[in-house]
Amino acid sequence: MPKIKLSDGKLINFETNVNGLQVSQKISKSLFEQAMVMSVDGELKDLTSEINKDSEIKIFTAKDKEGLEVLRHDTAHILAMAVQELYPGTQVTIGPVIENGFYYDFSRKDPFTEDDLKKIELRMKKIVDRDEITRKEIWKRDKAIKHFKKIGEKYKAEIIESIPADEDISIYYHGDWNDLCRGPHLPSTGKIGKAFKLTKVSGAYWRGNSNNEMLQRIYGTSWSNQKDLDLYLQRLEEAEKRDHRKLGKEMDLFHFREESPGSVFWHSKGWSLFQKLIDYMRAKQKKAGYNEINTPELLDRSLWEKSGHWDKFGDLMFTSITPDDKVFAIKPMNCPGCVQVFNQGLKSYRDLPLKLSEFGKVHRYESSGALHGLLRVRAFTQDDAHIFCTEDQITDECLSVTNLILEIYKDLGFTNVLLQFSDRPQKRVGDDRIWDKAESALLKAIKQSKLKYEINKGEGAFYGPKIDFVLRDSIERDWQCGTLQVDLNLPSRLDASYVASDGSKKVPVMLHRALFGSLERFIGILIEHYAGKFPFWLSPLQAVVLPISEDFDEYAKKIYEEFTKVGINCAMDLKNHKLNYKIREHSLAKIPLLLICGKKEVDTNSITIRRLGSVKQETMDLKESIKKFSSLNAAPLN
Repeated sequence: MPKIKLSDGKLINFETNVNGLQVSQKISKSLFEQAMVMSVDGELKDLTSEINKDSEIKIFTAKDKEGLEVLRHDTAHILAMAVQELYPGTQVTIGPVIENGFYYDFSRKDPFTEDDLKKIELRMKKIVDRDEITRKEIWKRDKAIKHFKKIGEKYKAEIIESIPADEDISIYYHGDWNDLCRGPHLPSTGKIGKAFKLTKVSGAYWRGNSNNEMLQRIYGTSWSNQKDLDLYLQRLEEAEKRDHRKLGKEMDLFHFREESPGSVFWHSKGWSLFQKLIDYMRAKQKKAGYNEINTPELLDRSLWEKSGHWDKFGDLMFTSITPDDKVFAIKPMNCPGCVQVFNQGLKSYRDLPLKLSEFGKVHRYESSGALHGLLRVRAFTQDDAHIFCTEDQITDECLSVTNLILEIYKDLGFTNVLLQFSDRPQKRVGDDRIWDKAESALLKAIKQSKLKYEINKGEGAFYGPKIDFVLRDSIERDWQCGTLQVDLNLPSRLDASYVASDGSKKVPVMLHRALFGSLERFIGILIEHYAGKFPFWLSPLQAVVLPISEDFDEYAKKIYEEFTKVGINCAMDLKNHKLNYKIREHSLAKIPLLLICGKKEVDTNSITIRRLGSVKQETMDLKESIKKFSSLNAAPLN
């Protein structure tokens, strides 16, 4: 007679073993109809799983993150099922859930077309209508390998061969069709509904290795209802318009080349934007008590071995062997170099907290298929800082960093911020007493911010707990950007110490802090957040002077000089093109101000201004216009 404890604390007694469907039916008819998956004592399971002992149960619907993810996982399965019904001989590989959707990789000789996607979608809806029962079977590994080889699924067999021999294999059936999967899954295909859409096809190497076969990846999205699907598709359409790669070209900001994959070629305007962000951040950090440093990009392998990065990140490092057979690595992160700066000279407790910031260029290998404009690169600049402090200073410094990060995000137009707190994992270093203090400090900082937060239980780094800062942009997309991590490990590994008040030597606590994370990625996010229409102070090129004809070039030069003199980034367009053509060209490049001059403006020492996004024009006295826009050009540093 299992006793079932619900998430609200209510107890329900059953006379026999039960499953999640029966529990949800006992609670309410509506929950039974909406139930997707359950957790039993914290472990996600199918609703059809038997409960044979006293347990704490939570039922999830598609309104919950857990329920929606399972719904998307099932949609990936019926995608694979539909493809194999329509195109016999196609092999399936993997089909995970991703943010807002799912994908499935297929091995097929002929490429999938847009028409194929429509056919597949229709077949998927038929599978939903068939309401195929889902069931789970547990097989021995050898049986699973033999089965998948027999039906020609060599990729599935290869996956299973990499699983330990004594581990059981879970196989899920939807009707007669089956797939290797850990689950959990919905009770039947009918529970998926029809609020899904296949969005695109791309290439993907098997297991992400460019030496392997190129597969075809079909992406899709799935939601609990048609309204949510429609809203998401509208956001996708808007996101395409805002794609930073497209806008970067139109605005003449940057480009990429095959000769240096994953590295940005910044143009003059893009580099101006890059430097504006650094200047703004530098001023904010100086005010907050940071000292800026710079460390070498190339460091001997021995340092990376000592820090522990060689074991964990060695495969992602770019290395070089010198003529004297020494191995150097281009740094994938700035932390070890920063500790070397701290280690120079004797440090006292009076010197702490010591805040060292660095705009450090780092390099990490990413597979070519993973590269994505500014959002996923191999070479990027981190707005890193490392704070060396005592255990007693952890709380205050975490609060200080959190407030600084939130202040900066607000200045840059991000007011919807979610905090994710990750506490100690099972495998970790450091004394539990310090972990207690570090976790308490981070949680206190989160609660004082009064922002929404989530707890990722056991997801902290092995060296300490962390906060991740997730920004929501103007079209409701989430971006994980900033991070604050408490490190109880690296200072000790790299022999960092300070002299305590009692004269003893102690190891400092090290806070890792990044606000943007990667400047390149953050610029990509900013471009899409603002659709290229930056605030005036941040715009890379703020104004262009447009004389109506060459007769007014001299007055245009005067305007250019006056605006430039007060620090406004200005340009002149003296090309022999019609005015309307110039207006269209510079509007496409998202220039905030077009400064037009002709005879009227010369005679009255004025200027006609056309603002980006407006068809209206206003004429202002030249001195007044300079005064007005000069005041708008200051970065928000208060």
